[in-house]
Amino acid sequence: MAEQLFRKGVSAVISCAGCEERRADIRLTVETCTSSSPIHKKELTVRITDDADPLFLYSVAIGEEDFQSLKSQQGLLVDFSAFSQKFIDLLEQCILEQGKQVPRFLIQLVTSSPALDCMPACLNVVETNPFKHLTHLSLKLLAGSDSDVKKYLAICIKNLKMENSMLEDKLHRSEEGLSKRLTVTQQALAEKSKELDKLQNEWTSQTTSLTNRYSQEITAEKEKVLRIQAQYQLQHEQQKKEMEATCNRKVHHLETRVSEFETVNKDLTEKKYKSESSIRELKSKFAGLEEEYQRAKQEVLSLRRENSTLDTECHEKEKLLNQLRTRIAVLEQEVKDKEQVVIRSTDVCESAQEHKKKLEESLEMKQLQIGKFETAVKSISEELLKANEIIKKLQGEMKKLMEKMKLKNAVTLQQEKILGEKEQTLQKERLELNNVKQALQQKEEEVFKLQEQLDITVQKLEESKQLLKTNENVISWLNKQLNENKIASMHGASGHSDMPCAGSATNSAALQNGLVRINLSANSTSTPLHETRPCPPTSTPLVPPNSGHVEPTGLDMKYLKKDGNLPLRGLKPLSVASTALSRTMLPKQGTPPVISAYFPGQQTRLPAS
Repeated sequence: MAEQLFRKGVSAVISCAGCEERRADIRLTVETCTSSSPIHKKELTVRITDDADPLFLYSVAIGEEDFQSLKSQQGLLVDFSAFSQKFIDLLEQCILEQGKQVPRFLIQLVTSSPALDCMPACLNVVETNPFKHLTHLSLKLLAGSDSDVKKYLAICIKNLKMENSMLEDKLHRSEEGLSKRLTVTQQALAEKSKELDKLQNEWTSQTTSLTNRYSQEITAEKEKVLRIQAQYQLQHEQQKKEMEATCNRKVHHLETRVSEFETVNKDLTEKKYKSESSIRELKSKFAGLEEEYQRAKQEVLSLRRENSTLDTECHEKEKLLNQLRTRIAVLEQEVKDKEQVVIRSTDVCESAQEHKKKLEESLEMKQLQIGKFETAVKSISEELLKANEIIKKLQGEMKKLMEKMKLKNAVTLQQEKILGEKEQTLQKERLELNNVKQALQQKEEEVFKLQEQLDITVQKLEESKQLLKTNENVISWLNKQLNENKIASMHGASGHSDMPCAGSATNSAALQNGLVRINLSANSTSTPLHETRPCPPTSTPLVPPNSGHVEPTGLDMKYLKKDGNLPLRGLKPLSVASTALSRTMLPKQGTPPVISAYFPGQQTRLPAS
């Protein structure tokens, strides 16, 4: 019974005697074979084949006894049970490293003859490093005989047949499954197409209903928006008026604050100039005090030097005085000794009188010297007393100067503190001034913008006044024309009973049958919007002939109302039906409107009154 453990393609290095090494792809198979008759045996079979050459076959069967000799020969550390797995691990490592240029593990197939036929070969698993090539395992493979090759080929054919039958079964199953799935998908597609048609019909009906409904809603919303727009325009005008009032108040308040800040600024500048002058005076005084302090320092140093020299002289004179005192003591001792000698030597007084005289002379000389020394010592002590008095005076003056310097330093420190506080206050006031200036600039900009808005509104107001004047002129002229026409028709009725006069008839016919157009033209670039309506012909007179009371006919004031910022609408006189007036934009200032009345077949231009 055979169990296959490993079967993969491996790249091996084939080296033959007398030829160069070459790489070749081989298939390596590892399987275990167990046999129970007559003895239970377990063998590990390693087989090398080539997919391109079916006759290429090398194999080796390793039993437990063979493995023990192999283990002792090559120094293996594993048992026969673990050998197969370790060998497979080495082969896997070789497969992983075979793609690299310098692989760490490789498989070598070494033969003694250049042709791989009927000669044994060695399969080596080698680890490479820069120092040495280490052979982990070397197996001696035997070339397959004809019977082995036939067996191997029979096994291959058997395996291929089994694989072929399995593949055919799989293909048949897959065809059946695919055909079933195709029928199911076709049915599902037919159902889905029907559902899609239904959905399309429903969608079209819904879209039509939604478009109708939403169009109605849009019209309603448009009307609402127009109403809201009108309300917002009114609110905007009210807010504009309130803003103008508040801005005027703010401007007045800011102007008052600016005047107050200017007065405060003037006071602060005066204080600043005064403090700067006091700072200059204090600086000059401080410089003078520093000069005096330097002079006093130099005087103290010079007096200290004189004191040190006097001290050295005093020490030297004290040394001389001590020497003289010692000498006097010595001489006094000698005198005592000599007096004793004189008392003892009374017997030899005569012989020693001469010597005594000499001694007396020498004593006198020494006494004279002692007197001189005493006078010198007295003069030196007097000089030392004077020097001590001078030093005491200098020390007192130094103390006074130090006290003065301390006072001056305290005064200067106080003045520096006051100056620092004043500088801090000045900086704060400067910051406040800058903030006030910035606020003033902002307010000036706001005032300028408001002034511009005010100028624009004033200009619009003047333009609207001018428009009203021109409209009033047009209305007055129309009233005159209508009155003249009425009077002319009345005169014609009284003179010729029912026959109207020729001039009035023509004028009234022209007014009734023609088109009346009023052009308020100016030097502006606005285009007039004309609204004309034909007057229907009529044979009735403008005023009944028997009417005794003549009322002035004209345009009623209800036709002169303005609708927002729009120009005046078409004016309809009482006596002339459907007379159309043209509406134009506002003319510029200084240009009088020109009124043009168009009648059928003629044109007359009338200046505005």
